[in-house]
Amino acid sequence: MARHFQLQENCLRAMGHSDNVDSTKNRAFSLKHISSLLFVISAQYPLISYVVYNRNDMEKVTACLSVVLTNMLTVIKITTFLVKRLEFWKMIRLFRKMHEQSNQSKGSHYVDEANKLASFLGRAYCLSCGLTGLYFMLGPIVKIVGNGWRDTTYTRELPMPMKFPFNDLESPGYEVCFLYTVLVTIVVVAYASAVDGLFISFAINLRAHFQTLHWKIANEEFGLSENESHARLKSIVDYHVLLLSLSKKLRSIYTPTVFGQFVITSLQVGVIIYQLVTNMDSVMDLLLYASFFGSIMLQLFIYCYGGEIIKAETDIAVRLSPWHLASPNIRRSLSLIILQSQREVLIRAGFFVASLANFVGICRTALSLITLIKSIE
Repeated sequence: MARHFQLQENCLRAMGHSDNVDSTKNRAFSLKHISSLLFVISAQYPLISYVVYNRNDMEKVTACLSVVLTNMLTVIKITTFLVKRLEFWKMIRLFRKMHEQSNQSKGSHYVDEANKLASFLGRAYCLSCGLTGLYFMLGPIVKIVGNGWRDTTYTRELPMPMKFPFNDLESPGYEVCFLYTVLVTIVVVAYASAVDGLFISFAINLRAHFQTLHWKIANEEFGLSENESHARLKSIVDYHVLLLSLSKKLRSIYTPTVFGQFVITSLQVGVIIYQLVTNMDSVMDLLLYASFFGSIMLQLFIYCYGGEIIKAETDIAVRLSPWHLASPNIRRSLSLIILQSQREVLIRAGFFVASLANFVGICRTALSLITLIKSIE
């Protein structure tokens, strides 16, 4: 089986990052670490210039705003990773170490199945982001080839709605701007695949370890001697404390990203729904914005699903264990686990909680917007 988080690690390595965080050299920021951030930020200028240039055309403004918001969200994710990159690498190492240890104990099938699922979702998400970016890139090429085949005049356009301070529709400016757009898209896809992919992988792994803990508690033999029961219970409590600590650490690391994801996705829903409704007659544009809408909703779903499974699994099922066979001292120790499990670990940022209920709420808002815009038209 491939190493856990291998895809996300490869994406980060491609962006100049290394997991060798123990050396002093790699702890400090260097140009290669911030070059991707500066490169993505630089794309805001031509995007905003396009909005200003076409400020009287609502359709073009909303088309550009959806890309501007996506770029802003990527800036938040890159910044979060740069600030917390040591914690990211340490969590990757820790989960790999925990998987190696789980292979030597019973109940390891939960972790094995979880890692297969996490690997599949990571690849599927990366493919989804890549295909959406590729669709943007291929749009102008298909139009150029199609118009050339029909021998009709075609006005060049860039893959993304951008306006540069020079002639970007004639050679060689067009080719340079096209290449610039492709490179920005690659960086955006790579960081989205890495940061979002790591979140869902961490969440699925945490769920698997909580399920392993449930299994250990449910199958614990409390009828053994006092010393043996104490030793086993201590390992269970330590395991539980570690998982709770990792859940809270995950929440802390991803707080800025979760906040940005909810705020920006809520705004994106409005502008993309407007594009979908106003481009019903154009199959090419309809497919473009439908795939874009699906991509941003998939990003939000990843965080909501991850938050939901962590919230659900933090309720430790001590009641399923044969606790009545334990001594009074052991029962008191078990009560500590029960008390720790009373409060769910929520992945939240401010008043935004990453849960499936909130995801469904945003989907309902999208449907309401479609009805509203169509009624206005």
